[in-house]
Amino acid sequence: MTTAHTPRPDRTGEAGEVPGARATDGTHGTGTARTGRDRTGHDGSPGPARAAVPVRAARAVRAVPLGPRSLAALGLVSAVGVVAFCWPFLAPPGSRLSAHAEDAPWLFAGLLVLLVAVVAATISESGLGPKAVAMLGVLAATGAALRPVGAGTAGIEPMFFLMVLSGRVLGPGFGFVLGSVTMFASALLTGGVGPWMPFQMLAMGWFTMGAGLLPGRSRLRGRGELLLLAGYGFVAAFAYGTVMNLAGWPFMGALTSNIAFDPHAAVPANLARFAAYCLATSMGWDLGRAVCTVLLTVFVGPALLRALRRATRRAAFETAVTFDAPAP
Repeated sequence: MTTAHTPRPDRTGEAGEVPGARATDGTHGTGTARTGRDRTGHDGSPGPARAAVPVRAARAVRAVPLGPRSLAALGLVSAVGVVAFCWPFLAPPGSRLSAHAEDAPWLFAGLLVLLVAVVAATISESGLGPKAVAMLGVLAATGAALRPVGAGTAGIEPMFFLMVLSGRVLGPGFGFVLGSVTMFASALLTGGVGPWMPFQMLAMGWFTMGAGLLPGRSRLRGRGELLLLAGYGFVAAFAYGTVMNLAGWPFMGALTSNIAFDPHAAVPANLARFAAYCLATSMGWDLGRAVCTVLLTVFVGPALLRALRRATRRAAFETAVTFDAPAP
């Protein structure tokens, strides 16, 4: 009598695949995953029927696939965001925009919050299903709870490493929405609501989306991946602090300090003022954020990456599975 044979668990890959699974999105395995032996019993009767094993295709999962509309919306809000952050260097000295240096951040803040909402709605419409919404809620709530853990001490903000790892596993579309929603929720939680909040939402969306755009999502694993994520977290922590300095710098009156924005000065002079402003006000904070992100990524990252990838495999966000017809 022939007994059914099941594939050994240690034959599966890291993404939980068994050779032979075929998904409807065009990705294929290397054969057909079935149970049962392809032979008859000793008495000539047919052996056990072969059954297909439901498995997912081996590829990186994106909780929110980016379609053309989502990419166009992201490109638009990013272009407007660059203008909103960098307008002190784009407006010529003595222009009407420079004359309204105290009002411009408020106008850009109102514009950005609308654009970020439009992008989130566009991405959600393109494929943010119930499972992705549930994971978005869990990760955003966790990030919002982690933000005040450091209590504003020396840039210790553990939420940044969670954003890096989540964007890495779940892709740039999910990363942008997660970063924006997390910063919005944390602002409500900590009472940090003000004209700077839309800038924080956009900057954190960029921060998390960038982690999803890093190379090797489906192949790079182990120490190499951790070094890549730690390096990105270190650089992006400084970049986040720098762009947020751009959002707050024009609020300073030119007469209050020689490092404040001067609407009548030339671009090189304002660049020197801005560099001095960053060194004097935020360099130590940004360094603390960068070091905290690197340490948490190196020591906590492996376990969290496995947990996130296991959750995305079980959620099966976007891969529908079909089965090969049993052989006659």
